Amino acid sequence: MNINEGARIVVEDWLHLTKDNLVYFVTDETKLKEADAFSKACDHVGANCKVVQLKSHEIQNGKSIDDLKWEMAKADAIVGATNYSFITTDAVNYALSRGAQFLSMPMSTNNGESLFEQEFLKMDPDEATMLGMPMFWELRDAKTIHVTTKRGTDLTFDITDRFPGIFHGSLWEVGKCSSSSFEIYIPPVEYHTNGTLILDGSMGYIGIVDKPVEIKIENGYITYIEDTEDGRKLKEYLESFDDLEMYCAAEFGIGLNTISKCRGASYIEDESAFGTFHIGFGRNLALGGSHNARGHFDLVTHNPTIIVDDKVIMKDGHAKAIQPIEWGVL
Repeated sequence: MNINEGARIVVEDWLHLTKDNLVYFVTDETKLKEADAFSKACDHVGANCKVVQLKSHEIQNGKSIDDLKWEMAKADAIVGATNYSFITTDAVNYALSRGAQFLSMPMSTNNGESLFEQEFLKMDPDEATMLGMPMFWELRDAKTIHVTTKRGTDLTFDITDRFPGIFHGSLWEVGKCSSSSFEIYIPPVEYHTNGTLILDGSMGYIGIVDKPVEIKIENGYITYIEDTEDGRKLKEYLESFDDLEMYCAAEFGIGLNTISKCRGASYIEDESAFGTFHIGFGRNLALGGSHNARGHFDLVTHNPTIIVDDKVIMKDGHAKAIQPIEWGVL
């Protein structure tokens, strides 16, 4: 897929931009060709695009984003198109509270291609929603999630009084956010996640796992990472933040994109892949949680069995048939 087609999908099929809409495309110096393609796609539908360029090394800690909070709140829509996600920052929360819509689209890739060139963008948002809604409704009003895999993952999450959401690319309501990562997400109660993760998918921005890595989580925090080559990469990445709160499990997610593959080309594609689950660590403010940190990253694992309270919603990476229910609205 060429870069212009990817930009068109985002502008027309996801954002549904029309004449005179004001959209902010917040990016950095490494993504100027994407900014140009996005601007041209906006011109085609008559929308007004303002490109805001930040410094790539300042994005992850959120400060440069917070400096934009007043300006971003003027927009009808905001696209976060820097290398690193900033969906979980206070600035995004503020813009949403003022009626803006926000699409998180971290542009970081590991294969040299633009994110706008990735085939997984062709996933139909409505299809992802249909796939996710039965699981979404099981998560509402639930208290626990228990996840196991045949490799040895065994984790419990407390989700008492926490509300799930669905990301499917499309922006569907004023004051809401979405993501190019098609997923169900829920912020677990901080400090209550416990168990063992056998990581066999990807490590967010770092890329694919060559061999499974054992990780232990106690009272919400990573306490042990197996001493392997990939384990050492993960440790080094975490230590680079100089922030213990980056070790806190702050998001539970289930991928909903049947086109995506967990292949390490893009962390957004990895965590979107249907048949995987991911744990987000660090900041979760815009996801409905209360945990702040200097960043956010995700660990993706294959073929989970997921039990919500006493009901199996996924078995070895395959969605279980769930009794039909009245879906209503999100």
